[in-house]
Amino acid sequence: MNHSVLEMTIAAPLDPPRRAGGDFAARVERVVAIAAAAADAVDREARFPTEAFAALRAERLMGVMLPPDLGGEGASLADIVDISYRLGQACASAAMIYAMHQSCVACVLRHGQRAPWQRALLRRLGDEQLLFASSTTEGSAGGNVRSSAAPVEHDDGRIRLHRAASVVSYGAEADVIVTTARRAADAAPSDQVLVVFQSDDYALSQTHSWDTLGMRGTCSTGFDLRATGVPEQIMPEPYERIHPQSMVPVSHLAWSGVWAGIAADAVERARAFVRRAARENAGAMPPGAAHLAKATAALHTLRGMIATALRTYEQAAGDDAALMARDFQTMITLTKVQASETAVAIVLEAVRTCGLSGYRNDSPFSVGRHLRDVLSSPIMISNDRILANLATTTLLTAVPTSLSA
Repeated sequence: MNHSVLEMTIAAPLDPPRRAGGDFAARVERVVAIAAAAADAVDREARFPTEAFAALRAERLMGVMLPPDLGGEGASLADIVDISYRLGQACASAAMIYAMHQSCVACVLRHGQRAPWQRALLRRLGDEQLLFASSTTEGSAGGNVRSSAAPVEHDDGRIRLHRAASVVSYGAEADVIVTTARRAADAAPSDQVLVVFQSDDYALSQTHSWDTLGMRGTCSTGFDLRATGVPEQIMPEPYERIHPQSMVPVSHLAWSGVWAGIAADAVERARAFVRRAARENAGAMPPGAAHLAKATAALHTLRGMIATALRTYEQAAGDDAALMARDFQTMITLTKVQASETAVAIVLEAVRTCGLSGYRNDSPFSVGRHLRDVLSSPIMISNDRILANLATTTLLTAVPTSLSA
């Protein structure tokens, strides 16, 4: 493939920009440059990507999905996924935090913006560029986000929640925590609500550390969460609707954008390695060059898969029933599985392209951080758990009889 074409393919957005603001791309690129400069330190020190989020706030990209009357720009999910993709090429931890933040924002925006308390919070997000975190994993339930043990307790016009939050990514840095909970003490574990707490409403006591192979800057420690508030902080719609309509599609697509970004930067490094090796050897390709072609082809497939899923989401976005339909839920969930596994395969091909230069940490062609970060993708909401849950559903899903079906 022509080098200039490949270069454009790697750097290009996942979908053509649709916003009128001519400075949007430039704002994103300023953040990407800052995130990239700090990425190695964030990984090495396992610290929150402070520089990237200071830049995201300065460029007013935290509340970019909000409508203009709430201080945003009405950005689409495709815009959010593309920002996640570009950040993924720079700093995977910053990208993943941004993706998780936006999935929380999307839930509050779609399901709560007509409620006065939530609308006021969204206006604060637009004004102050707040950081939202989620707490959906709890105790021994682990990744079963559709089950909650801790109930919301009501007492004299107030609510209380005490939750063993086994993972709250970047919880210590967040301004807002959006958490699932059992509706009441006598409710079933699957009868859940989503509650929004501001930092003044809760106290966190750390219970687990975060010393991991990759995604070290997400600071996904465990906490004992104790929160109080008013009943209006409970989202007006049940979580059984919020989860399929917003949490699943937005998070799966934004995460996929992050993983594709990691893979894209790994391919770019592999491309640079092959170009240098060819220059130094009178045009002779290095032994691993064939793996670059495989990685490039897989990256095209991954980008196309995400773009197709985004278009399907946008077609269904205005129809609650379409979002909750079995076929849509199966598609969006399997997109997460396939995107995560494809991204891992791409980075491995990049390692094989670069050989020892990609394996070393002190090489300009190193993809060690990329590999460590992307290996989180199949276990972030375990692919095994997802596939087991979908086993019966896929039996009921017809195999398409044509390519246009």
